[in-house]
Amino acid sequence: MRTRLLLLTLLCPLMMMAEQKEVKSPDGRLAVKVSVENGIATYGVTYDGVEMLKPSRLGLRSSFGDYTKGLSYMSDKEEAVEKHYDISRTKTSHVDFKANRLDMTLKNEHGQQLVVTFLVANNDIAFQYTLLRQWRNDTRSIVIEEEETSFRLPDETTAFLSPQSDAMIGFAQTKPSYEEVYSADAPMVQKSLYGHGYVFPALFHVGNKGWVLISETGVTSAYVGSHLSDYDEENGYTIAYPMKEENNGIGSTSASIALPASTPWRTITVGKTLKPIVETTIPFDPLTPLYEPSQEYQPGRYTWSWLIWQDESCNYDDQVTFIDLAAKMGYEYCLVDAWWDTNIGRDKIADLSRYAQSKGVSLLLWYNSNGHANNAPQGPFDCMNTNIAREREMAWMKSIGVKGIKVDFFGGDKQQTLQLYEDILSDANKYGLQCVFHGCTLPRGWERLYPNYVASEAVLASENVFFDPNAAIREPFDLTLHPFCRNAVASMDWGGTIMNRFMSKDNKSRHPRKTTDMFEIASAITVQTSVQCMAIQPNNLKELPKVELDLMKSLPTTWDETRLIDGYPGKYVVLARRHGNQWYIAGLNGEKAIKRLTLQLPMLAGKTVSYYTDNVKGYGELKTLKVDKKGQAKVVIQPNGGIILR
Repeated sequence: MRTRLLLLTLLCPLMMMAEQKEVKSPDGRLAVKVSVENGIATYGVTYDGVEMLKPSRLGLRSSFGDYTKGLSYMSDKEEAVEKHYDISRTKTSHVDFKANRLDMTLKNEHGQQLVVTFLVANNDIAFQYTLLRQWRNDTRSIVIEEEETSFRLPDETTAFLSPQSDAMIGFAQTKPSYEEVYSADAPMVQKSLYGHGYVFPALFHVGNKGWVLISETGVTSAYVGSHLSDYDEENGYTIAYPMKEENNGIGSTSASIALPASTPWRTITVGKTLKPIVETTIPFDPLTPLYEPSQEYQPGRYTWSWLIWQDESCNYDDQVTFIDLAAKMGYEYCLVDAWWDTNIGRDKIADLSRYAQSKGVSLLLWYNSNGHANNAPQGPFDCMNTNIAREREMAWMKSIGVKGIKVDFFGGDKQQTLQLYEDILSDANKYGLQCVFHGCTLPRGWERLYPNYVASEAVLASENVFFDPNAAIREPFDLTLHPFCRNAVASMDWGGTIMNRFMSKDNKSRHPRKTTDMFEIASAITVQTSVQCMAIQPNNLKELPKVELDLMKSLPTTWDETRLIDGYPGKYVVLARRHGNQWYIAGLNGEKAIKRLTLQLPMLAGKTVSYYTDNVKGYGELKTLKVDKKGQAKVVIQPNGGIILR
């Protein structure tokens, strides 16, 4: 008996050193195990009992206290969470979110508390840290210096990643702007191009186990935008903060917050297939809108002269041409790009806006975010970087009927830059303006947070197809990749369904487009954004078959439901999107060989549908296709081609 008591006495300190808690998804398949052992907090993820993330670090360091070591378990609380909300600017119009929530309270060696919150839905995880102000004499204002948060994937994992660039490089020192090339199925040990790690989102193929998508959401003016470090054999990928050179070196690389406060949510989507990756709503589920819309914002399509006609087109007459083009196509908007303030002038822009409205079209105007972030020469300047300037400019835009702005060239991911995004969005809402951002960071839940936010570029987009023949060659890869990563987490302003065969105004010179017409038109469905650029040119009205023009006139830009039908990142994708009662099935082939597929389309079982495909010359043609009673349909997608069923 004395021996037993002695043994228990010796083991007791060791038993207190380890504490574990597991929280599962409502269906019980996805599980997160949170552990505190030897002062270190970790979490691991399994799906159907299979390890998808190995034990990975939790914790952060702040000016208030160190929460990376010497941690001990205090308490935990579990509850079921259910949320139902509507959202108008992403892949679905209504979400019924159900998850199990774990709040685990830890304390460090000084008794300072840290709450780690996990939301675990059927295929999704979101987690964040909350720092508490426990005593009245506690510091209120603190700095989050760095995070220990890591993601350790199984050894067989391959990665689909885009590197974080150096700061203050590229055109007019405008990077980083999330415009680097993605790798595909790359080994994790492969170092990033610039040595700064990788931007969100990050997609991983865990061998034959399944897929993991990692990102973050809920990043506002209250924090910095983060990214992933390079892979480390011991720690995997860790959370990295902005570089000091960003924003022209001005501002802190860390986050300044006031207690009590929470960090943004890190998100992990897990699936045996790619279906949960594409269909996830976790970027929006944990969030609540920050303000009410001042009005109902109209989705739609816009014409854009700059993509092919470039800077020379920013004159009054050419913009009239593209307004007329928008009117003929039934499009809602025309984007007037850079230099309009000097090449057209404010008085004539007011005249142009009145002319557009007479045609049933509204203007969107381009602005430089300006200030000190970079050396981009395009104007208008000094209109978006201070509250006084914005209020004056936006009041003028409202008075002449402008409906939106495209703001370009931001300075990185520092908190000061995130404050500029939020200030622009908030002020724009007062004047009924919706916002698109270019030369910018990844939007992190902004469709939910800011009701007048539309989309961001944050991708190596269509303008590169114009500038670089290699980008034209790579376009099929890019647009079959992004539904599984970049566009899976946020709206993406790719910048144009390009219908010219050659990248020139005369449609005869410079390098050719490498995709078919149906690839381009179908991409207006696979690329998700509620205000879609249709980069049709005036000459296309005479050059394109009527079937293509009629189709381009009728495509919606908002969706009530999205389903992945088939695909593999960078090779091909088939998406089903529902607008009202109408289903649109869009397929892209990113490879140089014909793709023959048998699609599972239960929503169209037994129906005869319109089948848009490519003919031998790469132009679209319309056929009919019978979907059998089991919902199966056999389709053929030409090399670098596309299809649409509806």
